[in-house]
Amino acid sequence: MKKILLTGATGYIGKRMISVITEQGYKVVCCSRDVSRFSKPAGIKDELIEVVEVDFLKEETLKNIPQDISGAYYLMHSMSASADYEESEKICAQNFVSAIEKTECEHIIYLSGLVNQKELSKHLNSRFQVEKILMKSEVAATVLRAGIIIGSGSASFEIIRDLVEKLPVMVTPKWLDTKCQPIGIANVLDFLIFTLFKKETYHRSFDIGCDDVLTYKKILLGYAKVRGLKRTIYTLPIMTPKLSSYWLYFITSTTYSLASSLVGSMKIEVVCNEESLDQIKTITGVHPFSYEEALQRTMAKIQANEIRSSWKDSFISSRNDSSLKEFIEVPHFGCFKDVRSLKYDDREKCLDRIFSLGGKNGWYGQNLWKIRGFLDLLVGGPGLRRGRTHPTQLHEGDALDFWRVLYASREEGKLILFAEMKLPGEAWLMFKLYRGKLWQKAVFRPKGLWGRLYWFSVLPFHGLIFKGMLKRLASGD
Repeated sequence: MKKILLTGATGYIGKRMISVITEQGYKVVCCSRDVSRFSKPAGIKDELIEVVEVDFLKEETLKNIPQDISGAYYLMHSMSASADYEESEKICAQNFVSAIEKTECEHIIYLSGLVNQKELSKHLNSRFQVEKILMKSEVAATVLRAGIIIGSGSASFEIIRDLVEKLPVMVTPKWLDTKCQPIGIANVLDFLIFTLFKKETYHRSFDIGCDDVLTYKKILLGYAKVRGLKRTIYTLPIMTPKLSSYWLYFITSTTYSLASSLVGSMKIEVVCNEESLDQIKTITGVHPFSYEEALQRTMAKIQANEIRSSWKDSFISSRNDSSLKEFIEVPHFGCFKDVRSLKYDDREKCLDRIFSLGGKNGWYGQNLWKIRGFLDLLVGGPGLRRGRTHPTQLHEGDALDFWRVLYASREEGKLILFAEMKLPGEAWLMFKLYRGKLWQKAVFRPKGLWGRLYWFSVLPFHGLIFKGMLKRLASGD
């Protein structure tokens, strides 16, 4: 059985590729720089999946890559994880090539962005530089270039969704008149898997997209049509890129850094080269469905609560670009704590309530949480806008409003959350069912004087928030 290396296995595309690869009869070797963040998809046999901890910025971890891999997917994109992501992406790509050339790998596939103009944004230029590094590899490489990806949980789609759902009338930047060529997530996955080991694609790049070439304005209006919403859009030529980024940041669930990267790309036309697109269609047999059908499929998945991955669960949306393992051990010394317990009514019902916290389900003590989320948003934090990927299920690494899931086990009756809101310190929120009681514990490790002042300033609200939340979680009252 051939082994396929999958980088970015906890990312939006990577999570979905795991089952796609195994369904084709391959064993998938998932690379994650934090194995505690990796959750094996349900229904995949243990013998078909292997997880290795590799950080391509740390050369000492590259030895964890198996030598007997036959193919590899390069699905890593730093984008907005840091201000110098361009340099980070180059280093990752160079280390990846160095490691892959020492294995038995025959084929590398990279998912890039459409780069068909001489002037590229910072984001697209970074993708193009990675392309060039991979193409110089001794191992045959294929690059697939995509524009906006339409799928439940994708950053582009969530921005479209937020804008149209929230704003009946939009006064928008002039880049909404820029043309682009979207593609449905299912078609992206098809191109990725059916390109693998196709020798006619070796050492070549191909554009992938549906047949619809649309302006971003038509993209938004197309969503409104599918949803049965009446929307009016006006464009202004005076809105600067910085103002555009703030506009996206405050209206949608994206981070400011990600909004800034996307705005830079949205000013540039991203349309497929027809010859290139026709060639990859012929080679793979994949014929993408229309933008409208991609939307309809995506909305059906959302309504059925079948969102398999979300960009919000990746490191890009995280305040801490580091391993969850650094925070899984909740500290005791030098910390402030709020510990409470209460008898629960029914174990399963109590767990249902705990594992449904946040997102559209909200938080008990809702108004105070909303105020805290708004204040976090004002200082550049995620606020409560990220929501949650699934209404009732939580996994390690998931984003949960302005928290990150560190540990989640219904069997143990335990949930640990780490705060990603803007704080003068670090905070944890834990729930544990033990001997007929629900234990709720908030821990705050302050940084300096401001951290201590912060704790005492919010202390009067703890009784309102934590006491009420514990009661509702334990008994549903």
